[in-house]
Amino acid sequence: MTALTVVVFLVAYLLIATEWTHKLLAALGGAAVLLAVGVTDSEHAFYSHETGIDWDVIFLLLGMMIIVGILRRTGVFEYVAIWAAKRAKGSPLRVMILLTLMTALASAFLDNVTTVLLIAPVTLLVCDRLGISPVPFLIAEVMASNIGGTATLIGDPPNIIIASRSGLTFNDFLIHLTPLVVIELIVFVVVLPRLFKGAFAVDEDRVADVLRLNEREAIQDTRLLIKCGAVLLLVFTGFIGHTVLHIEPAVVALLGAGLLVLISKVPTRHYMSSVEWQTLLFFAGLFIMVGALVRTGVIADLAQAVGEVTNGRPLLATMLILVVSAVLSGVVDNIPYVATMSPVVLELTKTVTDPAHGHALWWALAAGADFGGNATAIGASANVVVIGIALRAGNPISFWEFTRKGVVMTAITIAVAAPYLWLRYFVLS
Repeated sequence: MTALTVVVFLVAYLLIATEWTHKLLAALGGAAVLLAVGVTDSEHAFYSHETGIDWDVIFLLLGMMIIVGILRRTGVFEYVAIWAAKRAKGSPLRVMILLTLMTALASAFLDNVTTVLLIAPVTLLVCDRLGISPVPFLIAEVMASNIGGTATLIGDPPNIIIASRSGLTFNDFLIHLTPLVVIELIVFVVVLPRLFKGAFAVDEDRVADVLRLNEREAIQDTRLLIKCGAVLLLVFTGFIGHTVLHIEPAVVALLGAGLLVLISKVPTRHYMSSVEWQTLLFFAGLFIMVGALVRTGVIADLAQAVGEVTNGRPLLATMLILVVSAVLSGVVDNIPYVATMSPVVLELTKTVTDPAHGHALWWALAAGADFGGNATAIGASANVVVIGIALRAGNPISFWEFTRKGVVMTAITIAVAAPYLWLRYFVLS
């Protein structure tokens, strides 16, 4: 059964990585095969936290998707983007810096795919008015999204998986990863002019067009915006204080979504169309396959092998996880990678006596996977979404155009993360 489980998982993973078939078909197909042959069963697949579907992850994503679906109707994202472009006085470089920083900030609290979906159309509008190519701006924004999403538990799906597996809280992510992200964003802003050299020439007549945009016209429903703001404030308060309130983040998100649906009176079709059902089902299939690996002992054996390679040295294990995660997350989507590796890291933490060293392993996985998502055009879901938007707008981004920039940025972010982890958890702890 062990060999069959590994083969089914590798085949599904290959299909996901190469996109020979839709990732949902690969994930659900692999899960179905494992259920059909008896490697796992309904009890383990649907009711076990360790060997089946992680419902906390599913419902946290569902709740936030509904909230964002309603928030989208207010026009607030378009308002903020136009406001930033005007405050930059039409300077392409300042526009890029402001939009990327806003994208990073939004991605810390919203799913990064949702963030780029909302920011990208406005970017296309502003770049069209300035008469410059939007490609560098879109690439910069998706990179900022992947960096900014690292800061919090809800910022990027891999973080949600890590939190669920490790027991780390929303506040843990704020305390440990947010400082690293702030440093990374400072470095990112410094690198931008060099990374996209030659992308900032603009016609002064075009600048005047941007300055004439009225951001207030973007707000479509002020009363709904106030309601959304109030509910989001309650939800974020619940996230931050969930350990004191003893309410899980998934429950907080669902309560917030239910409250907003109740008071907003937005027709069901409008916010339910924003729910990415394919993503949720993809997670379900993936969790079942990974759970089968746990049941058959594959994960425990892999963790033991990694432990033997590092010879019980937590610093070496931390750096190995950081670098390997960055490399592999650039080759395949970082969601299935983290779903696969999180049980491995959990086993490794059991061999570490110092809690700080155990945490370092989790932060290395998060930083490596999230930052590594910038390496290639298929490294993260947000990358694929932005490339699709650019193509439909008549500004195609080639795989190698993205990857040339992405590899450089990933190398820089990992080079910054490595000393941060070393100093904070092995020198100053």
